Amino acid sequence: MSAARYDRTPVVDDPAATAHRYWPVPLLRAVPAVVLALVVTFSADHSPRFGLLAFGAAVLAGGALLAAATARRLGDPSSRTLGIVQGVVGVVAGVTALLLLDGGLPAFVAVVSSWALVTGALELVTGLRRRRRSPLSRDWTTVGALTLVLALVVLVVPPDYSAQLGGIEQVSGELTASIVLVGVLGAYGALVGVFLVIAGLTLRWQPSTTATTGTTADGAATP
Repeated sequence: MSAARYDRTPVVDDPAATAHRYWPVPLLRAVPAVVLALVVTFSADHSPRFGLLAFGAAVLAGGALLAAATARRLGDPSSRTLGIVQGVVGVVAGVTALLLLDGGLPAFVAVVSSWALVTGALELVTGLRRRRRSPLSRDWTTVGALTLVLALVVLVVPPDYSAQLGGIEQVSGELTASIVLVGVLGAYGALVGVFLVIAGLTLRWQPSTTATTGTTADGAATP
């Protein structure tokens, strides 16, 4: 038996190796978020049905992509498990939203807030657990916090909110809770989508210093 077989010398996490393996994942996650933002922005319909449809399609696709990519790209078992669970929750929430298209604003608030609370907490915990040990922790923490903010906004807007438009611009119409919440959902998609694109490209363009590092995709050392 060679001595190298039993060499258990710890290796130092290499951020460049992490970036090389993981950088496509944020870009894949950004696609449904950006599409959601564009659909909401360019649609005059901000009804609960439209919101459920747009949200359901986006988180269904995003959850499936996240679960598949996490299973392939993360080596740390606990981070991989949390990522897969987060993806599965997205798939379940997406299917639920599509099944409740006629549920009105209560269904929209319940599904979106539940998804945002669960997935936001999971991603935030994943990031905090790997803080100072993985170059991915900042991205996970940021997206998790933004998702929890979405949940808070959805929950605090009164369902019966209504305000007549007018003022200096003399715009006619009524601003309702549905219009506000669907608009907030679109803004969330834009913010997270752009952030994920920047995060993915930043990881991709990090200079590579070593060809073989002995690290997993999230910066965890391998034996």
